[in-house]
Amino acid sequence: MRYITAGESHGPQLTTILEGIPAQMPLVAEDINFELARRQKGHGRGRRMQIEKDTVQILSGVRHGKTLGSPITLVVENNDWTHWTKIMGSEPISENEEEEVKRKLTRPRPGHADLVGAIKYGHRDMRNVLERSSARETTVRVAAGAVAKKLLAELGITVAGHVLEIGGVKAENIEYKNLQELKERTENSPVRCLDEVAEKKMMAAIDQAKEEGDSIGGIVEVIIEGLPAGIGSYVHYDHKLDAKIAAAMVSINAFKGVEFGIGFEAASRPGSQVHDEIIWNKDSGYTRKTNNLGGFEGGMTTGMPIVVRGVMKPIPTLYKPLQSVDIDSKEPFEASIERSDSCAVPAASVVAEAVVAWEVAKAVVDQFGKDRIDLIRENIQQWNERARTY
Repeated sequence: MRYITAGESHGPQLTTILEGIPAQMPLVAEDINFELARRQKGHGRGRRMQIEKDTVQILSGVRHGKTLGSPITLVVENNDWTHWTKIMGSEPISENEEEEVKRKLTRPRPGHADLVGAIKYGHRDMRNVLERSSARETTVRVAAGAVAKKLLAELGITVAGHVLEIGGVKAENIEYKNLQELKERTENSPVRCLDEVAEKKMMAAIDQAKEEGDSIGGIVEVIIEGLPAGIGSYVHYDHKLDAKIAAAMVSINAFKGVEFGIGFEAASRPGSQVHDEIIWNKDSGYTRKTNNLGGFEGGMTTGMPIVVRGVMKPIPTLYKPLQSVDIDSKEPFEASIERSDSCAVPAASVVAEAVVAWEVAKAVVDQFGKDRIDLIRENIQQWNERARTY
């Protein structure tokens, strides 16, 4: 399984092509639109979310509600394109028209891809960089993740996510009975947080940042339950599933760190308080007393829930801009301001679910069969039975 995305933030559309999705899997647009709508929610989102009402078009690879096994093309149109046709059009323009085209950017924003991207690709107008490096691209990554989630659900594997921290405000009461309860409670939270007390403080922190022209980041957590033990590999570094998930998390715009289970806390604990003791019973087979390692040993799943967290830095586009340098004049200026969010952590939680779900689904398909969802399901059932009695 693999996918590629294409499109610019203010271009006509965003596109993703998915390859390797097994045949005979139920899939309709609503499966994807539900996740796209989740991405657009959240306290602290900017005006762009009022303009774009993201819905998907399935243009290939699905017939009468079931996947064909051929590449799937998903498209999300940008409604704002109507105001950007002259600025972002693909056709060449004359020198006279070039003067008419506004929004040329020569002042890079600190913390964004603007300057380094311009140096790398030789752009004098840094709009050529920011249009692609924009987090708007995560729209179709969420679409791809929605398909992965559907695949996993067909195999009895559940994905959920929530927000642990925003702007230094930490969720303390994060107990839940099961992932379904976690989903329901966080879906009703403007910041996707289980802790109602922390939720209000997070919203206040976001409002304060917006009022001050600033931005704030946070920490999100993704949990996946129902996975068989032994997915991934200890044999080669690039086959380790936790490594692939870590890479996927850091690939999300503004994400700067990842941890599994107790993560960095393991550095301050003795080994006896870190490693998960193994137990066995006839019904469940091998399990663990704890899940400090977040569902992984040696780059492979243990059968315990995957628990992975990612940290998102504050968005670099500030209404109280930092100092920068104009690349044409080399004079110091305050960095350019683009329409942006004061906090996108709740939305980033949805994106994190998507990218983790994709890596897990890919690993499952690689290990248990590539062509038909029903055969993959049978292979997993047989695998689990062998593992239980091993």
